[in-house]
Amino acid sequence: LSCSFTKCYYIYPARQITRFVLQRIRDWKRSAPVLRLNFRASSSSSSADDTDSAEVLSRYSDRPWEYLESEEYIERYGSKPVWSNYRRNHKGGVPPQKTRKTCIRGDKICGNPCPICRDPNIIVHYKNVNLLQQFISPQTGIVHDPTRTGACMKQQKLLNKAIETARDCGLLSAQLPHVDYSKEDYSNTHGAVAATPAPFSLSSGELWYPWYGSIKPDERELARVKRIYKDYLKPDV
Repeated sequence: LSCSFTKCYYIYPARQITRFVLQRIRDWKRSAPVLRLNFRASSSSSSADDTDSAEVLSRYSDRPWEYLESEEYIERYGSKPVWSNYRRNHKGGVPPQKTRKTCIRGDKICGNPCPICRDPNIIVHYKNVNLLQQFISPQTGIVHDPTRTGACMKQQKLLNKAIETARDCGLLSAQLPHVDYSKEDYSNTHGAVAATPAPFSLSSGELWYPWYGSIKPDERELARVKRIYKDYLKPDV
């Protein structure tokens, strides 16, 4: 035992250190097979879970509308929209006028993701009509604002594009704006759409426009212009 003014510590001989290291190696060799078995069992179970989840994701990626009819969806959301129980997480009492740009950046998911990004089985597709109808007002037919549904801007753009495509394909009803019809705009009684009159004949020396030949330039103004641009005029002018 060696002591100083500030600390005390033991100095072990080299023989005790080597004995301690060898004992640790023997213990590790005895427990190594158990660790290998546990690792194999855990890896096999995790691989099985990964294959099951991959099959589910691949099934819903091909037919995303089947997820809204599954028992998992009914147990999680019931008959309410997917955004009904979602609450935005923001600083202060006044929420921002825009939602976040995206919830998933690479492999990282932000905290409190939007109602579409938080569930990987929800896929925005123009054939997924039941999902698109949840983001459309049944009274006005206008798409809900993202500040109400909480969808991020990336998913909102995908929603707008999918809704427009579904309306073009006839999967969603579209409301056309009312246009006032006026018969005057489609009649052929005014001069703009009447028959073109035949051209009149001109005698020799007669101008097409009667006012064209009566214009005579001012001599003073003409002399001033010639004096200014005399370096650029031709000699015969």
